[in-house]
Amino acid sequence: MLTALSRILGMLRDMAFAYFLGASGMMDSWAIAFKIPNLARRLFGEGAAASSLIPVYSEQFHRDPRKANRLALSVVTAVFVLLAAITVLGEAFIWLYYHFAATHAGARLKLALTGVMLPYIVLICVVAILGGILNTHRHFAAPAAAPTVLNVFLIAALCLSGWGLGLPQRTQVFVAAVAVVLAGLVQLAMQLPPMLRHGVPLRPAWEVRSEPFRRVLFLMGPMILGLTATQISTLINDFTALWLSGSPEKGQSFTLFGYAVQYPLWEGAVSHLFYAQRLYQLPLGIFGVSMATAIFPEMSLNAAKQDYDSLRRAVSWGLRNAVFIALPATVGLLWISRPVVAVILQRGEFLPADTTKTAVTLCFYVLGLTGYFAQQVLTRAFYALQESSVPARTAVIAVCVSLILNLVLVWPLGSGGLAAATTLCSYLQVAMLIVAKLLHIEMLSLFLGKGQRLSRSTDDRNL
Repeated sequence: MLTALSRILGMLRDMAFAYFLGASGMMDSWAIAFKIPNLARRLFGEGAAASSLIPVYSEQFHRDPRKANRLALSVVTAVFVLLAAITVLGEAFIWLYYHFAATHAGARLKLALTGVMLPYIVLICVVAILGGILNTHRHFAAPAAAPTVLNVFLIAALCLSGWGLGLPQRTQVFVAAVAVVLAGLVQLAMQLPPMLRHGVPLRPAWEVRSEPFRRVLFLMGPMILGLTATQISTLINDFTALWLSGSPEKGQSFTLFGYAVQYPLWEGAVSHLFYAQRLYQLPLGIFGVSMATAIFPEMSLNAAKQDYDSLRRAVSWGLRNAVFIALPATVGLLWISRPVVAVILQRGEFLPADTTKTAVTLCFYVLGLTGYFAQQVLTRAFYALQESSVPARTAVIAVCVSLILNLVLVWPLGSGGLAAATTLCSYLQVAMLIVAKLLHIEMLSLFLGKGQRLSRSTDDRNL
């Protein structure tokens, strides 16, 4: 329920952005700047640290709850220190590039917005890890409620600055950027009471030399790619659109090897991608991510007990539900894509031409819904087995293919070609993961069966 509420508020947030900023260069700047801390949440929070911690934490909690809690606090502390250092270095780089290298006004705006929102990386990643710990304790309310806070803050910031104060668009985006950081502080505060109730008070810990921590660290690196292939692909889409978009400031063409090449896109293409991504992620977030998040602790527990039959059934259940939900959603969104975009977004600064371009892009994205759903289940199946190298390898292949397809499809299909590249690569990764999962679990089951038979034969001989 809370996840659904968050997605509904997210839709209202996007409606507010469309009303006040439309699909303009200003909105392009916001979308790029916000994507950076949001991707960090996927990579270091939900994508890597939380997902690598949950299997090991579940295993340790099954054996010794006190050691499990110290492990969790050590991971939170280490991620906080790492991301705080990255944020400081990032702010320094942004300041230097802004003052000495940025020449276009659009580039300076993107840098300034990124600098304001960069501290959100630390806050939201810690929130994501704490949410993973609470999910292991079967507490889902506080983690699910956290995204609603960000949406409420952004809606309030846009409405207050736009309607209440009548501020110009450039000032509105900075007010929204400050609201992001304030929301991060509130989201962090929300996780503390349930953590205390479950006996995990938030305090610094540094048991980084323990064997469980090393296992979390070993799993974390590959997970950065494995669980976030689609998000990395969409980020590549955004930057491809940014670099290949013409504008009054950049002109209509660029020079390549002495030849003038017409830009395949125009200013606002990043916004069209942003809105289309938000719309196709609505069913993915409500059903796909929520379902995978809910069954992940169960899969981790089955793997810790070496109950591979139950693990196989959980994965099968997840995939069946993914297809059951994703196929009707795909058909429905393809059928009414333009009316959906028009009803939700077409008002204020968002024009009918923007509706058409966003709807076309949305159609190419929703063709991959089944693949996006299946990715969430299959990658977590490997992480439950503490085997993160396979999802990482498949993600690297998928992202590389996506980059190539971006450069090929953007010319005939525009922003829709970028979305098509993401869709095709989602199915490519799913196919590789299914083959690898079947082989991996069968080998584990066979090995476990041989071990049990060997143990029984030894006992018989001793008798």
